[in-house]
Amino acid sequence: MFGRILWKLLRGNRGRLAVALVAVISGAAVVSALLTIEFDISRKLTQEFRLLGPNIVVSGKNIDESVDPHSIQALNANVIPARLSPDSPFTGSSGASVAASAPFYFAVVRVSGTAVIAAGTWLDQLPKLNPTWRIAGNWISSRDDEQQCLIGRKVAQQFEIAPGGEITLNYTRDQARFRVAGVIDSGAAEDNQVFLDLPAAWKLTDNQGFMTLWQLNVDGTGPSIGNYASRLAAALPEYDVHPVRAVTEAEGNLLGRTRLLIVSMVVLILVLTALCVLATMAALAMERRADVGLMKALGGTISRIVGLFVAEVGVLGAVGGLLGCIAGMALAQWMGRRVFGTSITQRWEVFPLTIAMMIGVAMAGALPLRRLGDVRPAVILRGE
Repeated sequence: MFGRILWKLLRGNRGRLAVALVAVISGAAVVSALLTIEFDISRKLTQEFRLLGPNIVVSGKNIDESVDPHSIQALNANVIPARLSPDSPFTGSSGASVAASAPFYFAVVRVSGTAVIAAGTWLDQLPKLNPTWRIAGNWISSRDDEQQCLIGRKVAQQFEIAPGGEITLNYTRDQARFRVAGVIDSGAAEDNQVFLDLPAAWKLTDNQGFMTLWQLNVDGTGPSIGNYASRLAAALPEYDVHPVRAVTEAEGNLLGRTRLLIVSMVVLILVLTALCVLATMAALAMERRADVGLMKALGGTISRIVGLFVAEVGVLGAVGGLLGCIAGMALAQWMGRRVFGTSITQRWEVFPLTIAMMIGVAMAGALPLRRLGDVRPAVILRGE
């Protein structure tokens, strides 16, 4: 009987309930989309900030500032542990993971009598360290290719060298010839450099085993990257380990502000949805005075009558929340492509959370139904 009466109530007030249902669906769609983005935003921002390049740098400490403020200790390849490699398990519980890692050894060489910076490194790690770099030609995938090199765009223009050509590097009395596999366009100082395989740079300069610095591109949030850098500094006390603050702090600030914006919008939408349901239920409460009076006259208790209307509101919130979540999935994908240029990972825990919130909003909007308890059957039956 309870179910039949509830169905009759829903059918008998289709017009007004449809308005409230549309409001609940609209609110649920936006709320579920925002919650989906909220749960996935940390990963998306991490991916976006990884494009900015290395975010942790390991360098030598100043040897003696009183003698030379620029005298920086070189890194020794035999001292740097293997834990700096991308496949190292060193991350532990820091919450960060090394996406790319490479040592760098810088030296001034000459090309046709002109000074040029040569950077010895692991050439296979360059595109991973700097995902936004563009290249004309090919990247070098081997770590032990001492016959090929990569050159910056400005170096290629200055000496008129194209991919597939050759470049000769001179260091004091030694020289070496390399085939140019690709021309890098970084839009920064690297456009003026020549990138060699690390052993090839050591061999050319006769400075075996020494490096200028070590760069890492670490995935994770700002705090997790800072935690990883702290643990790394504790493991390498003889070197300076510092995160690139401009990147990690910008990521943390942007993440905090974005989450605050999302929470504020969710609260605002819930309030507006509750007000719409409140207006609809206030009108229904006035229309149903006669029905309530008749139910009381026939022996219906106030608790059962109110429970009937509360069930109606609960169905409204549950159905609206479910349909809104389905629409919110599409909305989240659209927002992800527009903001991050990629799809948003669907989080199924958003469904029960959004439905529960919509039921709560509908219940809050059903407060005018409390006035139905004051209806007197005698007054209603007299037509007053």
